[in-house]
Amino acid sequence: MTPDSLSAPISIDAGFDSGNIEVLSIEGTSARLAIRRDHQSEFFQWFHFRVSGGAGRTLELKITGLASAAYPDGWVGYRACVSEDRDTWYRAETRYDAAEGGGTMTIRYTPQAATCSFAYFAPYSMERHHDLVAEAAASEGVAHRVLGRSLDGQPIDCLSLGEGEKQVWLIARQHPGESMAEWWMEGALDMLTDPADPHARKLRQLCRFHIVPNCNPDGSRRGHLRTNAAGVNLNREWLEPSAERSPEVLAIRNAMDETGVHFAMDVHGDEAIPAVFFAGFEGIPGWTEAQGEAYRRYRTILERRTPDFQTKRGYPVARPGKANLSMATNQIAQRFGAVSMTLEMPFKDNDDLPDPAQGWSPERSKLLARECLASLLEWLA
Repeated sequence: MTPDSLSAPISIDAGFDSGNIEVLSIEGTSARLAIRRDHQSEFFQWFHFRVSGGAGRTLELKITGLASAAYPDGWVGYRACVSEDRDTWYRAETRYDAAEGGGTMTIRYTPQAATCSFAYFAPYSMERHHDLVAEAAASEGVAHRVLGRSLDGQPIDCLSLGEGEKQVWLIARQHPGESMAEWWMEGALDMLTDPADPHARKLRQLCRFHIVPNCNPDGSRRGHLRTNAAGVNLNREWLEPSAERSPEVLAIRNAMDETGVHFAMDVHGDEAIPAVFFAGFEGIPGWTEAQGEAYRRYRTILERRTPDFQTKRGYPVARPGKANLSMATNQIAQRFGAVSMTLEMPFKDNDDLPDPAQGWSPERSKLLARECLASLLEWLA
């Protein structure tokens, strides 16, 4: 390392797939930053950027204006994700001060490599998405189809497999910044396409799976937290989706109408709650106790199978008849009489089983997918 490199200012870039940061100022190894809002939207929280020139020097990165973010409570107790190889992601020293700079998160980290990347959660790139789809589609017994196209013209990929009568739909990344959802999908597809896995073999006999790994490719590529290319929150479009605002949801719901749905899981991430939990469909007008009991039984099985899932913390339950039918889980349960649920994983960590090095991670997301599917098999028995 030369004397010049020790004094040269770092460089920060976000001009890539899912990148999001605005550089306000750089001085040496310190920087003031801000997160760009979703296009045509007030939502912001997702960040992903690369720092160059910091090897062996302590970085101090201040992301400002966070009190106005979509979920300000999400910054309390949160630690930023960092990687020097863009493969394995760890957690960096992070402090949030609501009184500084309209809410400022300070990240301190000393990289050993010439470049390092920071993100709200380990990113799942569109390039990796296409690799995932190609690998799964090449597996025996898997059919691929494009359900429709996004506003930016990207395909809405769907992978179908299994010979059974039960129609199972798994969808993810309606909210593109919740990248743990597609890591979950990778774990699910790894299991379901494994010819040697006994749970997968039996599930393929009992079910016909329809899997949409990324419902919102435009938001994913643009570096959005919550919306598509038009600034629309797709998980508020399921009652009346349109080709103009939400062609992604329209394509998926039309495909569901063709197959019917017995069981559905919509995979998400939660900014504030440090736990894994479900949101159900309580409050739909067509609620039946048998439908509710089936949902509760699945939840009980998953809680028994993995210590990474719990039922004590979560969202408030809707009152009878008051469920929001523009949300996927409620619309699917109402429309098809299905057992439907939203799976939420944390951006922070699972406080019931914390991991100081990585927090909640891609690896844990993938393992959780396997437990969810093994629980489905037990639930069907």
